Amino acid sequence: MLCVRKAEISEIPAVMQFIAEHWKDYEVIDTSGGEKLERWGRYLLVRPDPQVIWDTPKTHRGWKKMNGHYHRSNKGGGQWEFFDLPEQWLIHYGNLTFHLKPFSFKHTGLFPEQAANWDWFSDLIKKAGRPIKVLNLFAYTGGATCAAAAAGASVTHVDASKGMVAWAKENARSSGLADAPIRWIVDDCVKFVEREIRRGNTYDAIIMDPPSYGRGPKGEIWKIESSIYPFIQLCTKVLSKDPLFYLVNSYTTGLQPAVLTYMLSTELKPKFGGHVISDEVGLPVSGNGLVLPCGASGRWSV
Repeated sequence: MLCVRKAEISEIPAVMQFIAEHWKDYEVIDTSGGEKLERWGRYLLVRPDPQVIWDTPKTHRGWKKMNGHYHRSNKGGGQWEFFDLPEQWLIHYGNLTFHLKPFSFKHTGLFPEQAANWDWFSDLIKKAGRPIKVLNLFAYTGGATCAAAAAGASVTHVDASKGMVAWAKENARSSGLADAPIRWIVDDCVKFVEREIRRGNTYDAIIMDPPSYGRGPKGEIWKIESSIYPFIQLCTKVLSKDPLFYLVNSYTTGLQPAVLTYMLSTELKPKFGGHVISDEVGLPVSGNGLVLPCGASGRWSV
C-alpha cells in the first residue's frame, strides 16, 4: 500500500493560470448559459463559449442591452445580431491598437486572453540584451506580432489567410509599427518552415497558435491532434543556437497543459536546456472575481 506523507502533498504546486489581467479596454463581465458577456471598448457583446456549462442568474443589464449577440445554430455555425454596433472600431492594450470587426463564427479579430503571453515574451525580448528574431506561425491578425515588434524584436508573421495578414498589417500600422522590421508571409505554415530549413534561416523565438482544424492555401489539411507534435519537432530545426523562448497555444480540449509540457520538454530541453511551464490561460470575470478558462499555453524559455 502506497502511503503519501503530508509533507509530500504540500510540495505539490498549486494550480496557477496565465491570466490576462491588465486589460483596460476589454473585460468579461459575466458568464452563464453557454455565453459570455464582454465589454470591448465602449461596446457590449454576447458570444457563445463552450466552457460556460453553468447556468447562473443573468442579472447584469448588459445581458438585455448588448450591442451585438452571436446566436449559435443547432445546425452548426450561427449568425450575428447587431444593435447600434459599428462595422469596425478600435481597442488598445498598452501602446498597441487593434481593429475589431465581428465576422463569421463569433469572432471579433482578437483573442484577448493572449495578452498574458504577450506580456511574458515581451519582457523576455526587452531583457535579452541582443537582437531577437521571432517566427510567429498561424499568426492570425497579429496580436503577438505587434507585441513582439513593440518589444524590439524583428518578426516574421506567417498565416495562410491573405485577409488575416492584411488585417494584421492594419493593426501594426495603427500601433505605430508601420516601419518595424516585420516580414509578412501568406503561406502554409508547415511548408514555410520546411523551406526555411532548406534556406538555413534561423530564429531566436517561435510562437505558434495553431487551429484545431484548418486548410492551407493549396488545400493542405491540418488536424492538431496528429499534426502538432511533428510540427513542434520540425520547428526546432529553425531555432538558432541560442534560442530565447518557444510558445505553443492550444484551444483544443484534448491538449491539456501537461501534454504541452511533455511535448516541449521532450523536444527542447535535451537540446537547449531551459525550463518549461504550461498552464491554462484565463480571463478574469469582473462580475464575480472568478476566472474564465480560455485554452492552454506551453512556454519554454532559457
